[in-house]
Amino acid sequence: MIAGAARHARAGLRAVVDFALPPRCPGCGLVTQAQDAFCYPCWSSLDLLGPPCCAACALPFEHGGAGEDALCAGCMADPPAFDRLRAAVAYGELARAVALKLKYGRKPGVAGTMAGLMARHVDLARQPILCPVPLHRWRIWRRGYNQSALIGAALCRRFGLDMRPDLLLRVKRTPPLKGMSPRERRLTVRGAFRLNPSHRSAIAGRNILLVDDVFTTGATVEACARVLKRAGAAEVSVLCWARVVRDGEH
Repeated sequence: MIAGAARHARAGLRAVVDFALPPRCPGCGLVTQAQDAFCYPCWSSLDLLGPPCCAACALPFEHGGAGEDALCAGCMADPPAFDRLRAAVAYGELARAVALKLKYGRKPGVAGTMAGLMARHVDLARQPILCPVPLHRWRIWRRGYNQSALIGAALCRRFGLDMRPDLLLRVKRTPPLKGMSPRERRLTVRGAFRLNPSHRSAIAGRNILLVDDVFTTGATVEACARVLKRAGAAEVSVLCWARVVRDGEH
């Protein structure tokens, strides 16, 4: 009886909260029927990513006959430092708006929305350790949080995974990469990341899942993956909210 009363009390409180602060679409702000749910127009404008795609970088293939292990031309010519990348959606106007709400709009609740769509790409059989792409301490102090760590925490609540938010340290303060060429991005982030010595023994032979918000050229996650591989990680995968699929989108 006590448990039943508690459930009714929680349901009643939820109804009051929803009436006073109704759930809203993370994209446009319209009232929706459920928390973290997009309205129909916004949902329809999202381009969900998945097979058929490059087995390494998740670049979508136009046709589905390539096979699960097929690589795009770019990954065949220059294999990435990470083993596998998956993204929830293609980078576009709405995906960008959602990412900016989390990154600069001080809307931490959006992390749960993003994690909800990213969750289908989490391979629990690999038993990964989650590692959010770190920010430099000065940027965290200015922003107040690491958006990738918020997404990672939401995934951990969903799956009960182990997350090490300080597994990697960003030891070099870098300027924003937007507008740089791929080569400039690689040079900018060179030497920017270092393994936290206190976690060295924990990652030896383990699978690491790097969590980030947006994948553009891959310079940042590749720099992180190299550090983790040198430290003995068996596999480094990347999971992000949005992936740029066409040049000039970011």
